[in-house]
Amino acid sequence: MTTTFPHLFSPFMLKGLEIPNRILSTGHDTEMGRDGLPTERLIAYQVARAKGGAGLIVVQVVAVHETARYTPDVLMGTSDACIPHFKALYDAVKAHGTRVFVQLFHPGRELLGRRNGVMQAALAPSSSPAERFRIIPREMSPDEIAEIVEGYGQAARRMAEAGADGVEIVASHGYLPAQFLNPRVNRRTDPYGGTAENRLRFLREVVASVRANTPEPLILGLRFSATEFDSDGVSEEETLEVCRRLRDEFDYFNVIAGTSASASGAVHIVPPMSVKNAYLAPFSQRLKQTIGKPVFVAGRINQPQEAERVLAEGAADMCGMTRAMICDPRMPEKARAGRVDDIRACIACNQACIGHAQLNIPISCIQYPESGRELQFGSRRRSARARRIMVVGGGPAGMKAAAVAAEIGHEVTLYEKEKRLGGQALLAQLLPHRAEFGGIVTNLAREMELTGVRVHLGVEATPELIATEKPDAVLLATGSRPAGPCYEFGEGLQILHGNEVLVGRAATGARVVVYDWLADWRGAGIAEKLAGEGAHVRLAVNGVCAAAAIQSYVRDATIGRLQRLGVEMMPFMRLYGSEGNSVYFLHTASQEAVLLENADTLVLVTPNQPEDALHAPLKSLGIPVRLIGDAVAPRTAEEAVFEGLQATTALCAELEGPTQ
Repeated sequence: MTTTFPHLFSPFMLKGLEIPNRILSTGHDTEMGRDGLPTERLIAYQVARAKGGAGLIVVQVVAVHETARYTPDVLMGTSDACIPHFKALYDAVKAHGTRVFVQLFHPGRELLGRRNGVMQAALAPSSSPAERFRIIPREMSPDEIAEIVEGYGQAARRMAEAGADGVEIVASHGYLPAQFLNPRVNRRTDPYGGTAENRLRFLREVVASVRANTPEPLILGLRFSATEFDSDGVSEEETLEVCRRLRDEFDYFNVIAGTSASASGAVHIVPPMSVKNAYLAPFSQRLKQTIGKPVFVAGRINQPQEAERVLAEGAADMCGMTRAMICDPRMPEKARAGRVDDIRACIACNQACIGHAQLNIPISCIQYPESGRELQFGSRRRSARARRIMVVGGGPAGMKAAAVAAEIGHEVTLYEKEKRLGGQALLAQLLPHRAEFGGIVTNLAREMELTGVRVHLGVEATPELIATEKPDAVLLATGSRPAGPCYEFGEGLQILHGNEVLVGRAATGARVVVYDWLADWRGAGIAEKLAGEGAHVRLAVNGVCAAAAIQSYVRDATIGRLQRLGVEMMPFMRLYGSEGNSVYFLHTASQEAVLLENADTLVLVTPNQPEDALHAPLKSLGIPVRLIGDAVAPRTAEEAVFEGLQATTALCAELEGPTQ
């Protein structure tokens, strides 16, 4: 056992089952199922976390009834034909000593799936509309309730037969069991509604069905939201009372927060970096003291130090560190060995994990694009012959490319003309609630250090320098630069680029218009920064809303802060120019002119253009060259890092030549 994290790496006994450590991968959508069944891609993904040292993996939701298809590729537990497919998954994970549970699920009114291309009819305890997805459900009949209760039991039987060590009832995030518990949603007057005991009836019947259909050793847990962070949601006191009443019916209680039903609540399904680390530990500690049963907790626990503290304080028995292991599947192994500086820490950007899932594409990580792509990039074959590879540019694309090439076995040198690594990620970390984004720079720099990349800072890689160095190949990660303004600006108004505001190069007046063409984190972040400093800010967005281009939980949390700061948000704005203290826009939907008067400063957050001037000279020298990241086209850090991996892997394979 490591002495660094004695609590984290102590085994945990749960109903006779020994879990090797306290690190938990909670149930989360991966979008790697197909036709309702696990795939080789999903198995490879979960095996990577098991090999990395996770003590317990809770596999993502398995639907218990045909009406539970809340996404197109949700896993289904409704037929015995699924058993061998789940067995392959569970056996592969358990082969590495990791224990496996699985979630049993019905979304109730929180239904997104479309069968045959049309919206399904959603079921709920009452016909209570759900505002986030604009679902108007149908009240469940007693026969439908009985059928779904039986579905839980039969799905649990199938999962047990497939080899799961436990099953977890998903009563979190405003899904069906939570809808029965919430008196603002459940307005029934029959035995399933009204009193607190009646509202518990559905969940008690589900428990009875599971117990009746599974062997006694199977572990049964409850996942629930401590609070739903919504005025119509379940409160902490209501949740505590439910857990008191159910304490003897479950083997453990798994704490999370939020609800799918509202914008404010959904933020907590996958809390972004604006939310405090381990923020649910105080509730889980209170719960543990109240009911005296095993308690698991998640919620922004992304470092082993945080998990150790939660466990040492007696706030929980297991710590959910899901995104930490999406970002670094080997996090447990590294923590056990005391290699804390080598852990690739999650920055809670939500871009490629839940962001991908919401687009119905397999999840990954912007820092570690190998995640979710284990079958393609899960291992790197060492080169038989080391080549000299030069990387130009020290932003995320260049750093990832350099680390990958060096890991493959090549001699890699990176040139960055600035005196710091990081590129535009250095700007992102300057915004309010975005400081953790700088972690991508720290993490990639550490990867380069561990693989032996030679880094030259403050040195511009000119064609002459490259010709002198004579590398075998060059990866151009030279990024992008702000494009020149294409607007008509008259006298009288200070015009600034957003980057100037971020680095403190220029001060704005008291009345600021921020023009945000990108509709991502930059415009909204600059508006929040300036409003927080006391300016009156109008945010004119060329999009349907502020931050429209970023993941919805990050977006909604941002919009909430802007609203509280008094920022005026105006969507569908296209900038034309300015004159005096007025700024001229066109409303892109109505094609009508919009005039914003009494401004002191206009801040521009507009598209960049690729910085690719080295490409043509290098091609004329006959040196193999690849453009990656913004040097190809300005996009996000996700594309930059992925192309650093993809292009470098392909280039190294070409340099290696055909396999014998």
